[in-house]
Amino acid sequence: MARQSADGYAAEPKVESTVPPHSSSGPSGGRLPVYNHNGHLVTRGIHPDGESGRKGIHPFHFLRICFRSTSTASKYVNFLWPFVPAAIAIHYARPDLHLWIFILNYIAMVPPANLIGFAGQELARKVPKVFGVIMETTLGSVVEIVLFMVLISKGNNSVPVIRAAILGSILANLLLCLGMCFLIGGMKREDQEFHEAISEVGSGLMLVAGMGLVVPAAFSNALSSNGISVESEVLKISRATAIILLFAYLVYVWFQTKTHDSIYGEILEADEQRDEDRHKDLAKDKLTFTECIIALIIALACVSLIAVFLVEQIPYIVGERHVSDAFVGLILIPVVEKAAEHLTAVDEAWDNQMNFALAHVLGASIQTALLNTPLVVIVGWGLKYNMDLNFEIFDAVVLILAILVVGSFLRDGKSNYLEGVLCVLVYVIIAVSAFYYPDPTEAGGNAGEGH
Repeated sequence: MARQSADGYAAEPKVESTVPPHSSSGPSGGRLPVYNHNGHLVTRGIHPDGESGRKGIHPFHFLRICFRSTSTASKYVNFLWPFVPAAIAIHYARPDLHLWIFILNYIAMVPPANLIGFAGQELARKVPKVFGVIMETTLGSVVEIVLFMVLISKGNNSVPVIRAAILGSILANLLLCLGMCFLIGGMKREDQEFHEAISEVGSGLMLVAGMGLVVPAAFSNALSSNGISVESEVLKISRATAIILLFAYLVYVWFQTKTHDSIYGEILEADEQRDEDRHKDLAKDKLTFTECIIALIIALACVSLIAVFLVEQIPYIVGERHVSDAFVGLILIPVVEKAAEHLTAVDEAWDNQMNFALAHVLGASIQTALLNTPLVVIVGWGLKYNMDLNFEIFDAVVLILAILVVGSFLRDGKSNYLEGVLCVLVYVIIAVSAFYYPDPTEAGGNAGEGH
């Protein structure tokens, strides 16, 4: 009989994986052999759900499992893999075709990003639930980190695009991805419930992170209106803020994985039992640990190469095609870099795993604000570039309003398709505004020499 947990979710009783009655295996080193749901002998240190029953690498199984991916949508994304060699080839064969290089590399970014997400999910199955979600979210953010590092390596001229991409990434997660989760999940059921420990901690952290991100911009605009030059001070404030936000991220990880891991573990375990496709998911073949690492290496190599080619074409898109820095940073870059993460979260919402979906969406937003942003600021500092947090007022206001809107939707612990539609519509309004937003004639601290 299913038990009712303290948080109101029905959870199936845990079935301990033991030696099957028909097995003649005896103790090994004082430890009885443990078998998972598929009858595979569980390797010590590996969670039963992630046990593949194989070791090393088997090319046929590896390709078949990777192509199958996590969901039907993710599997269809794998049909875009031919764009990867095409994008690399056109970069070297026809470097004069700037628009086509940008388009092909933009599309080619999606399948390797999807592979990073899938390999990360397979790897996360092999470790405890809470740590697995954090690791999966971190691996999903690798694409963004690579893009930020490639952009900052191009110098001060890339700073406005990076600043827009930081906020664009957060907005894409909070409005577009979360809105699609509410919408797709709400299509199958009247309401979906999620635990307050996931929603309140996530929305509270985002509000604090949002305030930290916009304080340097508020400082700059408050004093610049009086004719005072504060570029140097804003840069110093931004670097101090980056260090503080990075410390906040470490505290957040410690909170989730050490002091409160049992609470999150119970919530995610109960959510996993509510997965309507859990029986199918458990029966699927899994990647081995070695295959997970190989898949990540291949995907990261492709993403890094494509990111370089894509970033090289941004000046052409902005200068010759007259697409604003705001639209490139706020909309174009975040949509492609977050595509795989969004597919994963939406699939979880479709399967009624709203706590997992929220953990991925809010976790990705928190990582962008508290980890990826401080990293790019600190790397820019080391390279002597003026990577500051002097955002445009338009960007800062939109960010805070988006956090408040999402926070109000999360407050009641329930979601429906109406809230999802409203989030997506707000994102569309921002996208239209960003398209017509003019490039600043002088962007804060990005025109001067390094400090």
